[in-house]
Amino acid sequence: MEYTTLGKTNLKISRIGFGAWGIGGGAPILRWKDMWKADDTVSKRSLIQAYEHGINFFDTALVYADGHSERLIKNTLGGKDIVVATKVPPLDGQWPARNKDINQVFPRDYIIEKAKESYQNLGRKTIDILQLHVWRDDWYDSSVWREAFAFLKKEGITNYVGISINDHDPNSALKLVDSGEIDTIQVIYNIFDQSPQDKLFPLAKKRNIGIIARVPLDEGSLSGTFTYKTSFNDWRKDYFTEDRLKMTVDKVKQIKKNLVNPKRTMTQIALKFCLLKGGADVAIVGMRNPNHVKENIKSVEVTFTNEEVEYLKQQRWIRNFYPQDV
Repeated sequence: MEYTTLGKTNLKISRIGFGAWGIGGGAPILRWKDMWKADDTVSKRSLIQAYEHGINFFDTALVYADGHSERLIKNTLGGKDIVVATKVPPLDGQWPARNKDINQVFPRDYIIEKAKESYQNLGRKTIDILQLHVWRDDWYDSSVWREAFAFLKKEGITNYVGISINDHDPNSALKLVDSGEIDTIQVIYNIFDQSPQDKLFPLAKKRNIGIIARVPLDEGSLSGTFTYKTSFNDWRKDYFTEDRLKMTVDKVKQIKKNLVNPKRTMTQIALKFCLLKGGADVAIVGMRNPNHVKENIKSVEVTFTNEEVEYLKQQRWIRNFYPQDV
């Protein structure tokens, strides 16, 4: 495993992180209405195997099955030397953030209350990174989030703070990032959505803000396992509708044809892309079973020629399949 210091924090983290949404069993909110039953026994094996293979960064959220994901991490890896990031859900339950009034989304006392819930769920001395689960720069001038973060740091509830940026909208947090008042950002970044490279990443690196890439496999498509006949029993049935699935599979097939070989899988290529120079510090990916762990950890060993890097940059595909009416 490779490690890096996450931005201006003193946290030394693995460059592949464990995304803990899937092991929780989903999230009972709006677009994620469809839940699935995660097998805690398998999830615990995945967590343990990830830790034993050098993964020390675990990203979760209070809304992931009402804290079950957080508690699962505590019950499985409690006492281990790991770095945990979690998130405060928006009060109005809207993903992405829509309300311009932060008091309707993240009131000061609400942020503190939910942070304390996560603190109890995780059972750690302190939360390493506490993030707001959505953000919009309309809130930047408000004192609400600043007061809440300052209180939580003073009380030892969290060491560092950050935000999770709205889906496919990296420019929605430029003002906050440019201020340098947070420690980390989490943003969708993958072979298809390279938009954070335009403005967000250069600004974050200038301010030494840690970059966490989420959805590195485009909700699974960049694993290279989907076909035209793939069906979904969760919310992705609305994300990958028949026409969208066909377009996506065609694009991934072409990448596989050009880049996959016996030394690297499509998943490993997709994860390593996120970690290239100028990209993210860490890519968080779901690992709902130990086989996922075995494949994902090898992605740091993948290398590309200059020509292959240029080819991957050319695969940028601007689109947003997430529902826009929530």
